Amino acid sequence: MKNIVLYLIPALIWGSTWFAITFQVGEVDSIVSVSYRFLLAGLILLGYSKIKKLNLSYTLSEHGFIFLQGLFLFGFNYWMVYLAEQTLTSGLVALIFSTMLFMNIFNSRIFLKNVIPWKVYGGAFLGLIGIVMIFYRDLLSFSFSDAASIALLQAVGASYIASLGNIISARNQSAGLPVLQTNAIGMTYGAIAMAVVALVVGYQFSYSLEFSYSLSLLYLAVFGSVFAFGAYLSLIGRIGASRAGYVQLVVPIIALILSTIFEDYTWTSAGVFGVIFIISGNFIVLERGKTKQAPLSQEV
Repeated sequence: MKNIVLYLIPALIWGSTWFAITFQVGEVDSIVSVSYRFLLAGLILLGYSKIKKLNLSYTLSEHGFIFLQGLFLFGFNYWMVYLAEQTLTSGLVALIFSTMLFMNIFNSRIFLKNVIPWKVYGGAFLGLIGIVMIFYRDLLSFSFSDAASIALLQAVGASYIASLGNIISARNQSAGLPVLQTNAIGMTYGAIAMAVVALVVGYQFSYSLEFSYSLSLLYLAVFGSVFAFGAYLSLIGRIGASRAGYVQLVVPIIALILSTIFEDYTWTSAGVFGVIFIISGNFIVLERGKTKQAPLSQEV
């Protein structure tokens, strides 16, 4: 029963964070909202690490890799996600983001020299077919002046950037750096980096006084980035990373359900089959973890 609870906590929270993001876009620039979110989450995790007396002292070189992890996992990728959700429903963005599992495998082959089983290529192919089925109208009329086309590129770009962050995270873990502390420091670095980019580019730092903005910010930072991640790490400790990874199959389904209820997402036959293809492809990729550990996939 405890394993089931630990499984449901990150699945339900991460599945709902995509909808919560919709309350963060609009009045406040997306990059600023991302900075707020991960600065708050990073400080909370740093405080927790201090209370638990976890090691927070690392070499300059290690901080460099932690900075890169923060930049790709808690910075530019979520900036792209927030921008994409200004046009696409949160469920679709979550579904596209789940293809990060495919990208992890291919990037691990390129950067970590991991061997890719042939069935993984089949899973990735299914995922690609699913994306085409869902977005075939947008792909046929693709234009850099079309908001939906740009949002699709932003969502795919966010997935790939996050995948690079996962590769860096896998490298850091193999070097003996602990997940909790590197994420705490990485979130803080990512938040600071986004703030610096915002200042350089000229984005305005503002804060929405809407209750929904503050509530969603707290939910994303506290529940999405602290509680859910803590439960996920506990689940990994109890049943292993490969079995815990199946949380990733449930997250986009929950996000799509919430989009259907609250964002009036309209299902089509092509959309239904597209979702089935993508989830099936994700399942095949995750099955690979039973024989060989894949890079950690994170939703925060």
